[in-house]
Amino acid sequence: MKKKKEFKKIPSAKVKIFKISNRRGYAAVCLNNLTEGSTAYQTYRRMMKAVRRQGYELPLVAMDKVKRRIVVRI
Repeated sequence: MKKKKEFKKIPSAKVKIFKISNRRGYAAVCLNNLTEGSTAYQTYRRMMKAVRRQGYELPLVAMDKVKRRIVVRI
């Protein structure tokens, strides 16, 4: 039987979400991953998948809390 992979948990504060200038949508950066999406929540969900491929796990955060994570500058 195949053993389940153990993921290292990281806080959602490590994800930096920002508005893309000259474009429609948002982008997120975390652990050398860059994801894009039309909404901040979609961007965060895509980042969850990206860091999972590296062996990390982000917590599922509500939509209104993701909007608070948007930064103006990186």
